[in-house]
Amino acid sequence: MSFLGVKKKTFVIFGLANKKSVACAIGRTLVAAGALVVHVVRSAERAENARKLFPESPVFICDVEDEGNIIRVRDEIEGRLLAVAGGKKIDGIVHSIAFANYSDGMKPFHETGKEDFLQAMNVSCFSFISIANHFKELLAEHGSVVTISISTTRMAAENYGYMAPIKAALDSSLCFLAKSFSEFSKVRFNAVAPGLLKTSASAGIPGYIDSYLFAEKATLRKSALATREVADTAAFLLSERSSGINCQTIVVDAGMSVNYFDKEIVTKTVA
Repeated sequence: MSFLGVKKKTFVIFGLANKKSVACAIGRTLVAAGALVVHVVRSAERAENARKLFPESPVFICDVEDEGNIIRVRDEIEGRLLAVAGGKKIDGIVHSIAFANYSDGMKPFHETGKEDFLQAMNVSCFSFISIANHFKELLAEHGSVVTISISTTRMAAENYGYMAPIKAALDSSLCFLAKSFSEFSKVRFNAVAPGLLKTSASAGIPGYIDSYLFAEKATLRKSALATREVADTAAFLLSERSSGINCQTIVVDAGMSVNYFDKEIVTKTVA
């Protein structure tokens, strides 16, 4: 048996967009370990991509901005589980969803639009709470729910803007969900908080490439964080090997957070 022990277990992954997605990397790690992976994506175009990447995996469509869609896809997945696995429970859920509207370019944080902020909060944070709520009856008693956060919400990067406070709310939701679920289950809630990654979603952030290149130099090993490394951490949190970890945000940043005064960077800055 593999270390993770997820063979023949069922996991639902929300958020795959393309082959560069964190959700895609998590799916590949789980499939390689023998798990059944169910993908939930935002659109028909993404569903087509998901089926090409995971030809053996069921794929469903759900735009989480409308809570009714979450309820609908819950029912569809329940029907699929009843038909294929005789009502088997879901062993884990991955929430790898975030959205921010940067169409008008970056603005100073104090000029953040209410509509943009609330939309991002709904899609990026409330959807996590809603998915947990509506899928609670389908989760195994010892299930695991994992979301994807960011390495720090205390670094005021201008080009990330209002998404950092939203990710902070996402992190805070972990303990409240775990506490409320403890009344009827032993489901755990954790987050993986990666440093800067080369994904299609991050490429849409203004000025991201420069930040990414800086982050690579700021890691202790002087090489960029790989999406696979984030996926491996998420897979561990989904498995029973992490049974003692609950309500935690696990930072995966190759040591960048301790290396602000890197000699090479400092020398180039003050020279």
